[in-house]
Parts: sequence; structure tokens; C-alpha cells
Amino acid sequence: MIILVLNSGSSSLKFKLYEILENKLLASGLVERIGFEDSVLHYKTSSKTFQKKFCIPNHTVALNSIFNLLIDPKDGVLTSLSEIEAVGHRVVHGGEKYKDSVIIDDDVIKTVEQCTIFAPIHNRANLKGIYACQELLGDIPMVAVFDTAFHQTMPDYAYMYALPYELYQKYRIRKYGFHGTSHKYVSQIAIKLLNKKDSKIVSCHLGNGASVCAIKDGKSIDTSMGHTPTSGLIMGTRCGDIDPALIPFLENVEGLSPSQIDEILNKKSGLFGVSGLSNDFRDLEQALDRGNPRAKLALEMFDYRLKKYIGAYTFAMGGLDALIFTAGIGENDPATRSEACKGLEFIGLLLDEEKNKNTIGKLAEISKPESKVKVFVIPTDEELMIAQDTFKILKDSVFV
Repeated sequence: MIILVLNSGSSSLKFKLYEILENKLLASGLVERIGFEDSVLHYKTSSKTFQKKFCIPNHTVALNSIFNLLIDPKDGVLTSLSEIEAVGHRVVHGGEKYKDSVIIDDDVIKTVEQCTIFAPIHNRANLKGIYACQELLGDIPMVAVFDTAFHQTMPDYAYMYALPYELYQKYRIRKYGFHGTSHKYVSQIAIKLLNKKDSKIVSCHLGNGASVCAIKDGKSIDTSMGHTPTSGLIMGTRCGDIDPALIPFLENVEGLSPSQIDEILNKKSGLFGVSGLSNDFRDLEQALDRGNPRAKLALEMFDYRLKKYIGAYTFAMGGLDALIFTAGIGENDPATRSEACKGLEFIGLLLDEEKNKNTIGKLAEISKPESKVKVFVIPTDEELMIAQDTFKILKDSVFV
């Protein structure tokens, strides 16, 4: 069964095409700068890699350009678009309504539209991909895979905020959490490696956006991101946890508007804001080697916040069987993994520094054989998880 996976951004469209019964990736790519004169289409198959630059005015044209490549006699992997049997869409926010992936119908689209109040940029972009597929592929079955769905198993005492309860009743203000597809994917692999369904796992998705998730018996019971992706860990340009009273303080002393404060919290803070240099770990670690004190401070703040969340979730679950590192930083930065594990010997976690140092971007166990807590590096694959979820949802329906 051939499944197309789409991840639509406001000016981008990422895709992967799978033969899902074989877990085989047929083609992948990305369209960048949609709506600009200098749009770029990146395309990759097992035998070809190239990019094309031309004006792509909207998501429909972007998707049509992808389709033209997929069936191109020279560069394509399909003979006809009819070979695509389903489409899985990454959708950031599904609110409280969806606890799992769902077949897209008018009601689902309406809910995704309603949830734009929670994720205005992301959900509107996700809808563009859905609308483009409807226009170009007609009645092909499509599935929405929500970033928030995995976290819908959190208990109310974990997701509620201590605000007047009527605000929750009126606006559904609560913790939703994000990166759910990634946390779900890597935790499923960890459970298989542990060979233990009754497990206590902390998953660390560390990239420009970063979050930690407490996963007990395969279910999310808490996560660091909240009502929006801004809270929790320090990130590339997001501040993470701060005192909320700083917002009216900044309004008063700096004369800033809500939108200006939002820009500070999400685009000018985090590693970039503290260091004044970059939101890229590689740049900061190079600056650290040169003795830059603010790069050192930014990295130490990140490591400290990460360790606090690992510790908090370990105690919340009453123990820890496995610690997972994933995403760009988690998979590729041994120094961050080492700092996160320092001082955790008292819970039985013993990191093998040599294994850790030699593990870059690949699946590996990096704890010592005698460690009571297993430490895994597990490369995430959200698109494969979306394809698998799409197949799972459709195989028991009338579509398959």
C-alpha cells in the first residue's frame, strides 16, 4: 500500500512516499519558500537527489509539482498518481476532541479550523495541505495525525492550570503538549528494546523546538510543553518556563504590545536570546571552545532545565526504566546527553561515555551493561509514524 505523508508549513511542504507494507521509503522532498519568486523544490529517491528553483505561488502548485516529479518517466517512482492509496497529514492541534489519528471528513476539517485559535500558524498551514490534496486527488482517503493526540492520556491534575476553572470551561485553556508523534514513535521502539510493556520512560525530543515526555506503560502522563509550544525546556528561540508576571512587567517597563512580547518569547529568547549569537548548538559549542561566557551560560541553562525535567518525571512515575534522546540535538550531540545524565547514578543510570561519544544519528544503547536505567539514542521518524498510523486507521475501515 503506497501512502503519501504531507507536513505543510506556512511557506513549505515536506513530503515522503512510502510502500508501507514493506516500510520502504520511495521518495521524499521539501518545497521551500512557497509564495516567493525563489521557491525551491528538493527531491530525493534511492537513485536521485536534486533541487529545482522556480516560482511556486501556493500549496496546490507545490503539491502538483511534487506529483509531476513522482510520475515523471525519468525521475519518478510511480507510473500513475492512482497508485497513491492514501494520504497522511501532520496536523499540529486537535484540541481535546481527538485522542488518536482520524479519517479526514468535513467534521474533522471543521475541528482543525476551530483549533486554529490554539495554533493559528500551524493549523492553517496544515489545512492548506489538506485542501490541496482534495483539489488534486479528489476523494482519496486521508488521515489526520495530530501532534497533540498522544498527550490526551494525561490525567487532569497534570494538564490543568491553576486558573479560574471557568476559563477552562469557556476557552479550554490547559496543557496540550506537542511533539506527540515523535514521542510516540521513539517510545514504541524503546518498549520493544526493553521487552517490557509495563515501563517507565522519559523521552527527550531535543531540537530547535524541544520537549520532554513522561511515558508510563506506553501512554503519555505528562509533558513539558503546555497550552502552546513555548513552555518547558529552553529552546532555540523560545524562552521555555518563565514567571508569567514578567509579561505585564514588560508591558509596563518597555511599553510593549502583546504581539511584541509574543515575538520576544518565541523568536528572540532561548539559546539565541541568552547567547546573543545563535540558536544552533553547533555554533554555541564552537563559541564555548573559544571561551565565550554567554554561550557557556546558554548551554548550561539548557542542560540544567533538561535534567530538572528528567528528574521530575522520574519521580512522578516512581522510577525509570529508560531514558531516550531523539531529534537533531538528542541524536547528534554527545555533550548534551552526557550533561543530562551526570549525577543520575543514584537512580541506577550509568552512561557509557565511550558509546555516547561514538553515537551520532543512529540507534544505540549508550548506557553501561550494568545500568539499571537503559539510555537509548533513537532517531525519530515522524513521517513513518504518520504513515503507520494512516495504514492502521484505514485498514479496518471501508477504504482498505
